[in-house]
Order: sequence, then C-alpha cells, then structure tokens
Amino acid sequence: MKATSASDRNPMTIRTRLACGIAMALGTLTCGLAQAFTTADADTIFEAHTKAFYRVENGKGWHLKTTEGGRKADFWMQAEMLEMVLDVHVRTKSKKQLEMFDELFHGFIAQHGRTWEKNDFNDDIMWMVIACARAHLATGNEEYLAVAKENFDLCYARAISKDLGGGLWWKTDNKSKNACVNGPGAIAAFLLGLATKDTSYTTKARELFLWERETLFDKRTGRIFDSIEKNGKVHNFALTYNQGTFVGAANLLGYNDEARLAAKFTMEKLCRDGYLPASGENGDGGGFNGIGVRWIARFMKDQREQATFEPWLQKNAEAAWQARRTEDNLSWCAWPKPTPPGPRHAWGCSNAVVIMQTVHPPEPEKKQ
Repeated sequence: MKATSASDRNPMTIRTRLACGIAMALGTLTCGLAQAFTTADADTIFEAHTKAFYRVENGKGWHLKTTEGGRKADFWMQAEMLEMVLDVHVRTKSKKQLEMFDELFHGFIAQHGRTWEKNDFNDDIMWMVIACARAHLATGNEEYLAVAKENFDLCYARAISKDLGGGLWWKTDNKSKNACVNGPGAIAAFLLGLATKDTSYTTKARELFLWERETLFDKRTGRIFDSIEKNGKVHNFALTYNQGTFVGAANLLGYNDEARLAAKFTMEKLCRDGYLPASGENGDGGGFNGIGVRWIARFMKDQREQATFEPWLQKNAEAAWQARRTEDNLSWCAWPKPTPPGPRHAWGCSNAVVIMQTVHPPEPEKKQ
C-alpha cells in the first residue's frame, strides 16, 4: 500500500521539464514548482466532490458510491463522509455544511434506522457515533446526541469484554479485537463525555485507549498493530487510519508522547518519499488516509507540533490538489499520480477533500 512518486528534490517529470523549457524559450511560461494550494482550492475540491456524489431529496441526503450513480455509499463510508462535511465546516464556519450534515444525517437514518444493532461491525457504529457527537458539539442539536449516545451504549455493551485484558470486539462473532474499533471507540466515548458531562464516558474512553496502548501499540516505534485474535495471535501490520485514531484518542486524553510517536511512525515509516500510501478507491482502504490525517492534524494544531508535521502534511495536501483531473476537479487516493479518466469513487475521492480542509496552506513568501 505504498505510492510510487518522484524525488522530493526533483518532482517534475522529464516530459514536464522539457515542456517547460520550450515554453520558457517562447516566453510564455515561467517554470518551477506548482503554486501552493489555497483555501479557495479547498473550497473547490469539496464543491467538486459534492457535485459528483451528493444527492438530496425531501430533506434526506446521501453520497453516491461512484460517479456512475445508482448505489449509495456503504454504511461506514457514508459515516466518514459526514465527518468530511464537518471538517469543511470547521475550516469555513459556514452554516451550509451544517445544513448538508443534517440532510445526510436524516438520509442515513432513513436508510439504516435510528439504531444500528443489525450491523455486525462494531467499528461501523463507532464511526457514525463520532460523526453525530461532533455534530452535536458543533450545533447543540439534541437529536444528534441522542442517536450518538444510544448507539454507543448498545455497541459498547455487546462489544466490551474482559477477554485479552479488555477492549472491544471488532464484530459480533467475537473473534478479534482490532485497532479500528478501539481507537474510534475511545474517541467516541471521549466526545460523549464532553457532550453529556457524564464522566463514565470519559472513563470508558481512557480504559479503551489504555488497553489499545498496552495491547496494540509498539512503545519503541509508534506502530499500531491491526488486531489481536481471541487466541492471542497479533497481526502487526500498520494502517494509516489506525495510526490516526490512536493519535486522536491519545491527544484528547492527554497522552502526547504516545500521540507524537504514532504520528511520527506514520510520517516516517508508512510513507514513501513523504507521500501517504496509495490504496484501491473502492475498498475499505480507499479512505484510510483521510481519517489518519484528520486526527494527526488535530494533534499537531492542539499541541503546536507544526514544525514537525506541517511540511509533510502540506506536501500531501498539495499533491492531492495537483493530482486532480481538470475536467471535474476530482482527486483520487493515489496521489501524486494523476487522477485517471473514468469512474471515480466517492470514498476514494474523500481523502483529498479531508486533507485540504484539515491542513493549512503554506504561508505565502514575503517579498524582500
């Protein structure tokens, strides 16, 4: 899951350099590195995603799975694209995104019901709990909070156990405990604690985080192991979204050393030439990088770690912008490779939107 890319020192291809040389000789172009992305570009990338994938009818919204229309995006992908809309609101402070979230929320409820016990994947539920809790904290809407609380409570009750020292089961078959549910579970519980002032949620958040730190965190490197089976077998491969939610939970709960180490592992070990790893647009991995970036960027801002992480994040945001295709401004999840023609997936295209909302553009250089 690693993207191939050009060298940091020389990001233009030979063909591009030749074209630039010809243009400069003709006096029509001044060549160099691409202009840094701007907040206007962040608006554009979101508007492009909305135009391609967002639909609303009778106050109920949804994201299409692909540019070809038809099927709606899957449960957890839809939940994470609700978070994407909130990311835009955090940057712009515009009520338009809150209205869009409300449409998506009611569309989600219309499709999946008010409670989601029929979904066997506990992580799916936690992703949507996070979206609803974030929306409540942004708006004060009590319906969002009620849905978040009800679904967290039912999910936690069925997923928590003392097996393997604690933590949440990934699915209702109780075969493994995974980072992809325990990191989000800790974040969801923390946000509910903020929203309800009920300290039992904060306690649950800390217990889930500490279990993940003890069981799925390499204290030497910052790697987050994917999962542990019921028999104790650990699957130690690392994925950007698991790194991100661990960073997010650690940051919220005040474990800054652990957050920093996990963020550095993502930057230094999961990237090639500084670029986040590519993945297929359609599968679960298509949106992993957006989740990872969301929480690493928040940690960076909260703890003023810009000197360490911002150049890397800006490099990826710029690559996402430059990889877009000009006819519709959609950018896939395999930057810095250009987005190819043909059908695109809402999930895969969400990463570029998220990173351009959560990462500040570089400051323009001041003229001497």
